Amino acid sequence: MTDALESLAGTVLACCGESLVRVPSRCRELTFEVPSAQLLEVCRVLRDEPGLCFEQLIDLAGVDYLTYGCDEWNTSSATSNGFSRSRSTLTRAAGEGSDERRYAVVYHLLSVTHNRRLRLRAWCEGAEPPLLDSVAEIWKSADWFEREAFDLFGILFRGHPDLRRILTDYGFVGHPFRKDFPLIGNVEVRYDEAKGRVVYEPVTIEPRTLVPRVIRDDQRYDAALKDAPRHG
Repeated sequence: MTDALESLAGTVLACCGESLVRVPSRCRELTFEVPSAQLLEVCRVLRDEPGLCFEQLIDLAGVDYLTYGCDEWNTSSATSNGFSRSRSTLTRAAGEGSDERRYAVVYHLLSVTHNRRLRLRAWCEGAEPPLLDSVAEIWKSADWFEREAFDLFGILFRGHPDLRRILTDYGFVGHPFRKDFPLIGNVEVRYDEAKGRVVYEPVTIEPRTLVPRVIRDDQRYDAALKDAPRHG
């Protein structure tokens, strides 16, 4: 982290006290986790505190941690990196992916005044339906962002002025960005000339494996030959 980010982190913690927990970031961006009960209080401080002034909510996204850190498939020659896509060496952090901490919402904030960025993560209350307070009164841009997270993940936002679907069709069943939602969907749509309208029917696509399974056995991936001198 740069000195500027470390300075900002100190200012954020000084203003918000013990309400925030810093989360390690691999992309050199400042990230904090906020308890759901303190979400609105912390967001107002981040917006109104002169030393912070995060006036804009740039983005808000739902996250489903179901199967986080689990293998997609197992094989005797799979590794924890490279082409095999295996993630067997990953562990769930602080219960991530469990029923109690399956859904989270991530907030991307921008301070135009100080030209700084900040990311917040809040875990949803309960397993089903997941619930968080709406921040639409703090940042107006949250209105449609929260509707999108509700539509795609089924996250409910307490206090939202008009929480309804925004991307899927009327009467759509389920939330397509959830990890357990089938990639082929549940229904398909077609126009029925006899009925003169669009009809919904059970999906007819056959389920298939979409995770690439690449196993290479040639000498380029032999550990004994990895550092062997090359000739020619």
